[in-house]
Amino acid sequence: MSNPSLVSTHDLNAITPPRFTMSPGLSLASEGGGTRSLDAAKRLLDIVGALGGLVLLALPMVIIALLIRLESPGPVIFRQKRMGSGSKPFWFLKFRTMVVDAEERLASIESRNESSCGVLFKIKDDPRITRIGRFLRRSSLDELPQLVNIVRGEMSLVGPRPLQLRDSEKLEAMEPAAYAWRLTVLPGLTGAWQVGGRSETDGFGMLQLDLDYVENRSIPLDLKILARTVKAVLRGHGAY
Repeated sequence: MSNPSLVSTHDLNAITPPRFTMSPGLSLASEGGGTRSLDAAKRLLDIVGALGGLVLLALPMVIIALLIRLESPGPVIFRQKRMGSGSKPFWFLKFRTMVVDAEERLASIESRNESSCGVLFKIKDDPRITRIGRFLRRSSLDELPQLVNIVRGEMSLVGPRPLQLRDSEKLEAMEPAAYAWRLTVLPGLTGAWQVGGRSETDGFGMLQLDLDYVENRSIPLDLKILARTVKAVLRGHGAY
């Protein structure tokens, strides 16, 4: 894996293809106290938001768990290794929205992938998704267990979405510098991609949105993305 701490904005502009643009500035690795203050503020926001969410949404989460168990056999929570900050994999949590052998069946439908660059696997009528799973994905309620990931410090409320190892390896091979820059911050429950198109944006579009976020991240920007996420979830725009 590339070492994100060695990637600066200047280096990225020099070796990344023209489709990715970033404004000149300091690298996150060299911002010192400013970055530490921002990280501390984000962590406080994460803890307050995640714990508050777990308390307020406890009953809906129990109901969702019961509905999943009633529809199909298997675990309620789906765990999957995802790539985290600093190229450290972690166990990503979400409510199970697919049949239990979904990952084994992926190879048989890989040719139907609608993501133009091959990074991210998305098809609108994925046969592996259950009925309750389709509703959970459309409403983004399947993501609620990631509040636990946030409390653990593996994720943040706002940041680039953590990629599956399959997608992470493909993206690193295609765009190593941009990929490394993306991993300089904690992955998020929501982010620029979620409010900028979600499944209607391919892997390269997602990467550009993530790079813009990493370069410009701030607490006001996080609050803006969180507010826009609520609107996007209520509309169900781009989610499947």
